[in-house]
Amino acid sequence: MTSQHDILIVGAGPAGMAAAVQMAELGLAPLVVDEQALPGGQIWRASEAARSDSLRAALGPDYAEGQARIARFRASGVTYLPGTRLWHLEPGFQVFMSKGGAAFSRKYRAVLLATGAQERPVAIPGWTLPGVMTVGAAQILLKTSAQIPDAPVWIAGSGPLPLLYMRQLLALGGRIAGYLDTTPRGQAGRVLPHALAALRGRSDLLKGLKWMRALQAEGFPWLRGVRDLRALGQERVESIAYTTADGVTHQKPASLVLLHEGVVPSIHATLAMNCDHDWSDAQGCFVPRTDDFGMTSVEGLYLAGDGAGIAGALAAEARGRIAALGIAQRLGVGSPDPALRSARRALDQRTAARPVIDALYPPPEAEIPDETVLCRCEELTAGDIRAAAKLHRGGPNQIKAYTRCGMGPCQGRQCGYGVNRILSEEYGQSRGETGFFRIRPPLKPVTLGELAALEEGREAP
Repeated sequence: MTSQHDILIVGAGPAGMAAAVQMAELGLAPLVVDEQALPGGQIWRASEAARSDSLRAALGPDYAEGQARIARFRASGVTYLPGTRLWHLEPGFQVFMSKGGAAFSRKYRAVLLATGAQERPVAIPGWTLPGVMTVGAAQILLKTSAQIPDAPVWIAGSGPLPLLYMRQLLALGGRIAGYLDTTPRGQAGRVLPHALAALRGRSDLLKGLKWMRALQAEGFPWLRGVRDLRALGQERVESIAYTTADGVTHQKPASLVLLHEGVVPSIHATLAMNCDHDWSDAQGCFVPRTDDFGMTSVEGLYLAGDGAGIAGALAAEARGRIAALGIAQRLGVGSPDPALRSARRALDQRTAARPVIDALYPPPEAEIPDETVLCRCEELTAGDIRAAAKLHRGGPNQIKAYTRCGMGPCQGRQCGYGVNRILSEEYGQSRGETGFFRIRPPLKPVTLGELAALEEGREAP
């Protein structure tokens, strides 16, 4: 049996909550921390605080399911610290966090990272202009405060999330100027090898088809095979330019442009811990290497949810349960075989359709123009990175040292994959060979006041 809070779970989304509940059922007492004020993660963000029946109805049944999950998590009795930010993790699991302006540190026997995913940065000319944001950011505003754009919005990109957001937006009275679908045409050949296996996950695919039919019936422009996106304007976005599949370039007035090209695992903590990572061609990102229980190459450090590979909320729950059972076994607490078998069956079912989704919505391949701002923090363009690569011929960390790209507050979250891609192209090597930035502490910005509080010896709240 573990002592009080010998296990740390970082993240209170589907994976973290499921893991916490599973651990509580086994008699374990994890500490759950999360940056947000309420549990639920991105998928069930602010579910407890949904302001009206109309908002809950617009967000759909998948969002409503979160309330039952959150209630179960609340009833589990685990210690939960919202508004808590992890900013450093040392070997041996000395963990540094901040809450309420004070930092605290404690050592744990096992750590489960359930930090989810982030939207893939979409570096196009003009993406830093006011009025250009991501679909995920717009959805956060919708979920947390029922905010919708007061003017018709242009949505550009690919993947399931734009479809979901458009349905939610229309249900709340929002308007869509048009959808610029950047999904490459002719994906049937990519999908067919996975079609048979995907039958077990056909409910997810049928849900997507239903969304598409409903949206097409709304009558707004839906342009397929779009490329060469540009957001144009002086003080803010004023228009959107794009090239259609027939090679014709268009320019339309726009006051708000929402971008999305899929999501990628949050890997900064695992990179900082020197965990092994593999490059996924299917999802166009680095994925931490884990065993069957979600343990990384660092013994005692576990992953669950989309941080272990993009698969969705229900798969994240199953991964959370599996990781919890793995941690229990490692710490000498017997875990029931039926629970493990059930979790693995659920994971198999919930990931069955993933290869088809990945084939339908492959990672973007369009070249990033030289004039595009790549590193928002340091205001470096793609051309700056290409010039540095030609001059110094170094990897991401060398380019980081030469240009300061990736040294800003985001720690490369916005520019890392862009740098990886440019260097891969410049050097004629794979994206996996090119690698990513070396991540150094702190993982998130820390104030001097927080550090002073840590020096005063303050412990966990």
